Amino acid sequence: MSAESMISTAPGLRGNGMTIGVLAKTAGVGVETIRYYQRLGLMPTPARSYGSVRRYSSTSVERLRFIKRAQQLGFTLEEVAHLLRLEDGANCNEARTLAAHKLVAVDQKLADLHAMRDVLAKLIAACGNRRGAKQSCPLIESLAKDGGA
Repeated sequence: MSAESMISTAPGLRGNGMTIGVLAKTAGVGVETIRYYQRLGLMPTPARSYGSVRRYSSTSVERLRFIKRAQQLGFTLEEVAHLLRLEDGANCNEARTLAAHKLVAVDQKLADLHAMRDVLAKLIAACGNRRGAKQSCPLIESLAKDGGA
């Protein structure tokens, strides 16, 4: 089911938008997440009519999905806020620079993970080469001595 059909058929909707609960369900986030994003300024808080609840539009769903996709790519909420300020289309080079910096950080994390994998593989192999039952575990011994290498 598309977001548009969920929005048009969801309970809690009137012709002028959806409740925060419907917004949360449609976007796949919790209500408290939406409120948190509003406190951070990532999501606008719609006006409340006298005696009624706030109503959100389909653009709120799009914005929430943008935030979640950016987080999945490793952007912090501060970086997401920066990207949202660039959304007018005139700042593509700045957005590209931010993404390029994120790519460098991801590459560094990958290098760190590969190094961790190599150390763990060596320690696991050393455990498999134990000769005597009275000999201490090489993995535990290595971690106790020098942090694992």
